[in-house]
Amino acid sequence: MWRRRNDEDDSQNDSDDTKNEELEQVRKVRFLDRLEHFTWANFTFPMSTGGISLLLAQQTQPFNFRGLQTIGKVFYIFDLVVFSFITMCIVTRFLRFKGSLTKSITNPSEGLFLGTAQLSLASIIVGIARYGIPECGPWLVVAFRILFWIYFAVGWLIAVGQYTLLFTSPKLKGADMTPAWDLPIFPFMLSGTIASAGAGHQPPEHAVPMIVAGLTAQGLGMLISLCMYALYCARMIEYGFPATQSRPGMYIAVGPPSFTALALIGMAKNFPTAQGYWGDAEMTIQVLKVLATVTGIFIWSLSLWFWCISTLACLQVWRQLKYSLSWWAFVFPNVGFTIATITIGESLESTAIEWVGAIMTILIIITWIFVFFHHVRAILRNSIWVASKDADFSDNHNHELSKMAKVAKQFDEEKQS
Repeated sequence: MWRRRNDEDDSQNDSDDTKNEELEQVRKVRFLDRLEHFTWANFTFPMSTGGISLLLAQQTQPFNFRGLQTIGKVFYIFDLVVFSFITMCIVTRFLRFKGSLTKSITNPSEGLFLGTAQLSLASIIVGIARYGIPECGPWLVVAFRILFWIYFAVGWLIAVGQYTLLFTSPKLKGADMTPAWDLPIFPFMLSGTIASAGAGHQPPEHAVPMIVAGLTAQGLGMLISLCMYALYCARMIEYGFPATQSRPGMYIAVGPPSFTALALIGMAKNFPTAQGYWGDAEMTIQVLKVLATVTGIFIWSLSLWFWCISTLACLQVWRQLKYSLSWWAFVFPNVGFTIATITIGESLESTAIEWVGAIMTILIIITWIFVFFHHVRAILRNSIWVASKDADFSDNHNHELSKMAKVAKQFDEEKQS
């Protein structure tokens, strides 16, 4: 039987039509509109992907098989593609949305991730030593050296400039402390890791300055990290573990000791024999190797402790975890942890430790696949690159999202349900 629609039905239909029109507007401008919220934290993706390529290099793995180097090269090339795409997107954001560059640096949350862009370059530069130099001529050795010193200088500017900005305009509170506060020093610190990978390919007159600079950067990075660790542990004693969605970022604390141990042992192994700074070259290198290995093990233990604490904290809330870009912290710091474990095993000539490192490698690759899947799904479901869902969000409770952002958020919730 036909029935006539009443006014209430008409009103409901009009409301639905208006809502559908708004959602259609969101769909049409989705990508360009979302670039306004394309933050520095997106560089954690290529940073982790580059780490996987380094982990799979034949020079890294204790047990090799035919095709391993090819797999590593595939990850390295994919990393170059991803890095280029993300760089293009964030540049588009800064050009399209006036003032977004300044806001991205001064935002107390997003600004901490500024260094991840340079950290992504660190993986690419180390990849040159792993995959490029063995296949190319001397010109790439010179290019590597130039890139190292540029990286070193830029890392120093970020380490000094960003912390100065944080200290002169304090917006973060002790209760908000996470290991992400350590990120501004990370790029400069990884100069030591780059030096450990490339110094062995350099002539002695260039290798020694590179190692000294790398040791300086690695030492400063580790010492600053220790200062941050003190604040971090004090914060957890007083307030407990970080908020649920921030807990994946706890793995960032695993990185500094791991990369420091890796860099120390690598620089000692690559110290040139054709030098006379401390007398007999062979004796000098032997002493350096022993000191580096002992110190590396000493520091590596701190990474192990932070890894256990972070794992237990995430397991407590794993059912409540929703994907965010901080999930890439499951990968990159643990790549350093894994390579450091393998390096220590090689220094001690311990097959057992090397097997542990090989098993850790498999687990890291599985983790990368898992996070990559959720990353792609989050993009398709509009769970990232959206207002109030990324690192550019300000914790100002009086902040109101625009009408379009509210509609997009409602649309996302309905789509996920």
